[in-house]
Amino acid sequence: MLRFKTYAICVYLVLIYWISLHIPHMNALFFPTLGAFSLLFISRSFGKAEVGRIALGAVSASLVGSLLAYWSAGALSLLATLLIVIALINIFKWNAPPILAVALIPYFTQPPVFWAIPLSVCGALAGLLLTLSVADYCEQLIAESRWLGAKPSKTESDTAA
Repeated sequence: MLRFKTYAICVYLVLIYWISLHIPHMNALFFPTLGAFSLLFISRSFGKAEVGRIALGAVSASLVGSLLAYWSAGALSLLATLLIVIALINIFKWNAPPILAVALIPYFTQPPVFWAIPLSVCGALAGLLLTLSVADYCEQLIAESRWLGAKPSKTESDTAA
C-alpha cells in the first residue's frame, strides 16, 4: 500500500519551504526540526493526546527560548534555556528530542520580535498534524476500498441453474 503519510509529509515540507522563501515575513515558518517532528510522528505510534502534548511542548520550548534569547542572546541565556527546557521535558514527560532543538532556533535566527518563532512553530506543527490526519484518513479509505473491492460478490447470473 502507498505510504500516504510519507508522501504527504514530503509535500507539506516542500510547501512550507516554498512559502518561507516566497512570502515576506514567513521565513521562520520553515525550520529543520520540522523534518525531525515529521519523522518522529510517522515512525512511532502516538495517540492523538500524546501528539498534542508533544506539539504543545514544542511551542512552549520555543517560547522559553525566544523570551530568553530576546532578553539576551548570550551564553548564559542559552544555558538557562537548555536547563529550563530539559526540566520541562522531564516534568511533563515529553518523549520527543526535537523539542529541545526547537528551543534553540531563536539563538541562530534572531527574529525581530520574540513571538515570531513560537507562532511559526505553532503554525507549522498545526499544519503538520492536519496533514498527518488527512493522510491517515486517506490511507484508511484506500485500505477499506481495497478490502471491499477484493471481495467477490456472487450474483444470480454467476450461478449455474
